[in-house]
Amino acid sequence: MTNRVVFTPAGIEGEVEDGCTVLDAARKLGVDIDSVCGGRGICGRCQVIPTKGSFPKWGLEVLEESLSPFGSVEETYAGKRPLGEGNRLGCTAVILGDVVVDVPESSQIHKQVVRKEVDLDGLTIDPVTELRYIELDGVAPPVLLLRVGLARDWDIGEVEIPDRVAIEIAKTVEALPSGFSNSTGSEVEAQAIGVTVAIRQVRDGLPQVAALWPGFIDVFYGVAIDIGSTTIAGHLCDLATGEVLASSGRMNPQIRFGEDLMSRVSYVMMNPGGEEELTSAVRTALDDLVGELVGEAGISRDKILEMTMVGNPVMHHLLLGYDTVPLGTAPFVLETDKAVNISASELDIDCVNAAVYIAPCIAGHVGADTAAAIVAERPHHSENIQLLVDVGTNAEIVLGNNSGLFAASSPTGPAFEGAQLSSGVRAAVGAIERVRIDPLTFLPSYRVIGVDAWSNEPGFEPPATGIIGICGSGVIEVLAEMASTGILDRKGVIRSGSMIGAAAEASGRIVADERTFAYILVPGSSPVAGSKRRAQAELRITQNDVRAIQLAKAALKAGIDLLMQHAELTEVDDIRLAGAFGAHIDPEAAIAIDLIPASAGTVTSPGNSAGTGALRLLLSGAERSEIETVVGLVTKIETAMEPAFQELFVRAMAFPTAPESLERPKADRGRRRRRPA
Repeated sequence: MTNRVVFTPAGIEGEVEDGCTVLDAARKLGVDIDSVCGGRGICGRCQVIPTKGSFPKWGLEVLEESLSPFGSVEETYAGKRPLGEGNRLGCTAVILGDVVVDVPESSQIHKQVVRKEVDLDGLTIDPVTELRYIELDGVAPPVLLLRVGLARDWDIGEVEIPDRVAIEIAKTVEALPSGFSNSTGSEVEAQAIGVTVAIRQVRDGLPQVAALWPGFIDVFYGVAIDIGSTTIAGHLCDLATGEVLASSGRMNPQIRFGEDLMSRVSYVMMNPGGEEELTSAVRTALDDLVGELVGEAGISRDKILEMTMVGNPVMHHLLLGYDTVPLGTAPFVLETDKAVNISASELDIDCVNAAVYIAPCIAGHVGADTAAAIVAERPHHSENIQLLVDVGTNAEIVLGNNSGLFAASSPTGPAFEGAQLSSGVRAAVGAIERVRIDPLTFLPSYRVIGVDAWSNEPGFEPPATGIIGICGSGVIEVLAEMASTGILDRKGVIRSGSMIGAAAEASGRIVADERTFAYILVPGSSPVAGSKRRAQAELRITQNDVRAIQLAKAALKAGIDLLMQHAELTEVDDIRLAGAFGAHIDPEAAIAIDLIPASAGTVTSPGNSAGTGALRLLLSGAERSEIETVVGLVTKIETAMEPAFQELFVRAMAFPTAPESLERPKADRGRRRRRPA
């Protein structure tokens, strides 16, 4: 006798034999229901919501007795996932008539994730690795028992069993006594040993037994890491739910070999064994970062099964021990532009069960971090023209929509991160992050990281550190303000107060600085007697500071303009400023100094898109397959090999909101050399 069964919300229906469990029916019909314990009533993942009444859509009348009544397993169930009111365990509820069963999202394997701390909205979890609980019984060799158990309980045929896992299986069987009790407390027949097996799907290969633990385990973890030139950031999450459990970051220790990428490539070129030093430094940092993450989450390293890593081509090659020298000279050839699958142990990371997926690089200067940013921002799914810019030491740029993508990088250098500036600092407590200049008095007001009030508001009090300097976002704003108030001319020259007007001269903020001028943002001061506050150093914007930012912003804008030329576009619909720095840039200030096009419909700051993309790749095999296809379709533009880049660079040096300067500063005229008599 057969019964009709309908699963909602999928709308999948079919006929099953009388006495079939809901879980078995779901498996037969291809319905997405989770289970780790294999129908033993242990994990609680297969909970369903039965319904009753008339369903005209399917022509069904569902009765109370269409499902078996609660049995002993459900009545005594005490698993980690409490049985919801009215819910049934799909593995024990037996179909005795026509039924309509709702599968809640919490019971689905491929559930959608909504996470606000990291934007994973709309991601459908598609795990590369899944847990399977089985019982080993009999007297056959342990590996054979494992194969038999997987085939019997999970219909998993041939699997690859690495030697290290085979050794663990043997140890487990030897260590546990016969009559092993499972997690429900019920005695298993003699010779039966309960184990949890991690099965990893391998593209174009057999499924692999990734790990094995005695007893029942239903949680496992993964780590996603963005390896930046300056910082390394990582997230640890639950691979079943996508929940981020810990986040941490640290400075990239390779900085001591050079702040920018080409400095590190040069170090490798000039120092025998230099590549080994750089590789060792980043791998040690990654292992330490993983230690911080598992410590914060309170888990053991052996429960980490998956890791994803992204980074620019130089970081990518140094991590893997590839030769970086070809990346330092044209035509900037990659060692590989394919995704790399490798074990964590091969990268000297102490996670014996973890496989590492390293996303593909796009071009010699456009790396796996840009591929991950594409995964996060999804320009290839949009009809709108999107400009995605990850602003950092090396700016990566992606332009396009679902009709095609163009990608390039521009060597902006570290100026945007505060380096090479007289008062520049990285974003930290005490750093100026926002600036306004009064157009009438030419006096500044600013906001400091760690203090809510602006400097000209009542109650403003600098932090205990004092005002330590100005970070990248503050520099962008102060230059925009200097240009709009006329302190800075169109060519980027700081004008004297007398050239601007009486108010500017009276402000006392524009001062001579050798052969040029400087703008004083924060006057220096001595410590107050009896106060614990330290003396305040004078913070100023010098002509050299302006030039450093001018070069960086011109490189970025020229890269954008070059892509616009290749794409035959004159405007974009959507600009996304990614990265830690991009998240703090005022879009109006960026447009004012010609850092980004003024023709955008919207400008947003999504944050660390590369890190978000790495997380999406961690949680979904489908996302990995998609980006590998998309990367192969991107049109790559090498700015260093484009004749038009230099012309665009020179044009982008100007500050469009600044006035023209019609005379040289007096300080320059007074220091001209006299011609010899």
